[in-house]
Amino acid sequence: MKGLLFLGVFVAPFYFSQTKDSAKVTSIQAVEFTKRTPVAKSIINIEKDLAEKNLGQDLPILLKNQMSVVSTSDAGNGVGYTGFRIRGTAGASINVMMNGVPYNDSESQGTYFVDVPDLASSASQIVIQRGVGSSSNGVAAFGASVNVITKDPAESFSVQTDDSYGSFNTYKYSAEINSGKFWKNRLSATGRYTYIHSDGYIDRAQSQLHSYHFSALFQEKNTEIRLLAFGGKEKTYQAWNGIDRDTWETNPKFNYSGAIYDANGENIIRFYDNETDNYTQDHYQLLWNQRFSDRWKLETTAHYTKGKGYYENYRQGDPFSTYNLPNPFVDGVEEEDSDFIRKKWLNNDFYGAISTLYGKLGNLDLNIGAVANQYYGRHYGNVSGVFLPEISEYEYYRNRSIKNEGSGFAKAIYKLGKFEIFGDLQLRNIDYDTKILLAGDSEGANLNRKWTFFSPKAGVNYNLASGKVFLSYANAHREPNRDDLVANPDTKPETLHDFEAGFEKQIGRVAFTANAYYMYYEDQLVLNGQINNVGEFIRTNSGKSYRTGIELGILARISGKWQLSANATLSSNKNKEFISETSAGLVNYGKTDLSFSPNVIANGNISYAPTQNLKLGITAQYVGEQFLDNAGNKLNQLPDYLVPDFNISYKLPFAKNDVILRFLLNNFTDIKYVNNGFSGPYYFAQAGINFMFGLSIKVK
Repeated sequence: MKGLLFLGVFVAPFYFSQTKDSAKVTSIQAVEFTKRTPVAKSIINIEKDLAEKNLGQDLPILLKNQMSVVSTSDAGNGVGYTGFRIRGTAGASINVMMNGVPYNDSESQGTYFVDVPDLASSASQIVIQRGVGSSSNGVAAFGASVNVITKDPAESFSVQTDDSYGSFNTYKYSAEINSGKFWKNRLSATGRYTYIHSDGYIDRAQSQLHSYHFSALFQEKNTEIRLLAFGGKEKTYQAWNGIDRDTWETNPKFNYSGAIYDANGENIIRFYDNETDNYTQDHYQLLWNQRFSDRWKLETTAHYTKGKGYYENYRQGDPFSTYNLPNPFVDGVEEEDSDFIRKKWLNNDFYGAISTLYGKLGNLDLNIGAVANQYYGRHYGNVSGVFLPEISEYEYYRNRSIKNEGSGFAKAIYKLGKFEIFGDLQLRNIDYDTKILLAGDSEGANLNRKWTFFSPKAGVNYNLASGKVFLSYANAHREPNRDDLVANPDTKPETLHDFEAGFEKQIGRVAFTANAYYMYYEDQLVLNGQINNVGEFIRTNSGKSYRTGIELGILARISGKWQLSANATLSSNKNKEFISETSAGLVNYGKTDLSFSPNVIANGNISYAPTQNLKLGITAQYVGEQFLDNAGNKLNQLPDYLVPDFNISYKLPFAKNDVILRFLLNNFTDIKYVNNGFSGPYYFAQAGINFMFGLSIKVK
């Protein structure tokens, strides 16, 4: 319970306030509607809540102190491949959207923030709904949904640069320009470019990340049209293999990726220089908001995402048959295996349209929407011989996938005195077809699956003076992803029944929130503690399981200089009966803990502003013990940890322009800890004490 004792001194960021960003917030109506729904949620203001930490680390790391969140980093320092879990559910079960447009990869259902680095610099708000929440676009939320709202161009001209440097040769260069309003005050635009580099805490876990963001806004009378183009290009040295526990204890920075062994296969003689992941992703969105009257508005979004890239491996001693190659003869002797350079490619397109009508009829608020999306993905692999130059970029497998989705929903909130009655109906239809076009059966499958899901939700708010009480029920269904089906074509879709009860109240300078939840799953797809050959966690249906707990938060503005805040999640996460196939056959482990689901997550923050321009803060996170598999094996249990961070910012007293200095000291007690791994156990080590220093200059 040391984390809870620490909480009494250093309480963490809980954001009860609904104040808006000083930058103009994109007026997506769905966000305003979400604020009134009876669900557990956090609305995060980027400029107010995350600016002190936004020095180059990825978005999951910036969100690590939010309610029920645990963030992870393959490279160990929050740059490169990162992820998060909410209420113990992993990224593939969290529905992520950008301006309401699905961001999860349609096939893997994963979220790869490495493809859009420095995303927080172009955002104004992030809306997190825990549990199922209200109906959203894209795959269903099975632990949470996260909607990232981009900021609008500023109304006046400005040029800004945000630069930082820190541990592990990590640095960020960013430049942004705002045009201000022109063309009779109807048009404005903004553009940003960012480059981030890091050597990583883990050996050779380098990241070279480029990102851009362009936004144009047209406003005239009842019409708003936004055009957005954003994306990134990443090259990262692979760090997704983890290390065994003995290696972690003696050399936690060690990285097996790219290792080349001697002829006996016992000793590493060198590492391959280009054991890398390379990917480019571009997003285009056109958002049209049309106001017909005070009561009716229509919001329509057309979107297109293009992704293309590959990862490269040195493959030592692979049989020729692995790549559908005949065994060659060298000096008259038949060779059975050799060394290869392998590239596995993904080339995909995702496009569609979303349209939502907002209406008001007396005390009834309506929200009616329709969604149509298509994903087209091409998977293929090339191989070249290291010692056989005649084998060059030989294509040894190819398959393609098409996924069509059509859905519709209707939401309503009816105000009856102090009560607000909420209803939400969603119908979602998915058609997934994947075919092997060229050999390589193990790299794909011939499958066609269709699912139709009906998901009702209902709830009620009772409004108090400066607060409310709510109850809700939500039903959700989720289809298996590509890896689930390739591993086991009989994988079942998941079903979730989510019951929530919450309380929010503000008394003077103190705000409280409490939320109790019971999430009952049928055929939940849980991480089984193993990973595949690209570092993705393998999932299996676990029968019946549940997550239940209570989430508590407090924000206290003690004075104009001091502020304390805290949040804590106390939970129980269980498989009712976990049956797994082992080398000895099927084994019934009985009632076990769900993997990656700690029973305690607590955060604390204390901030002090001695002057208007100077702010200091200490933040800490405590995460309890968690299992790497679902069998309850103590050898596969991660120990609890408590990690504190320190930040300071100072705004130089210039009258017209903004110059801000920022300093972030992570894990200042130099705790050795792990927050991610897989069965073995194998660990993804996280960095000890490390720092980032930033300089922001804005010329108006």
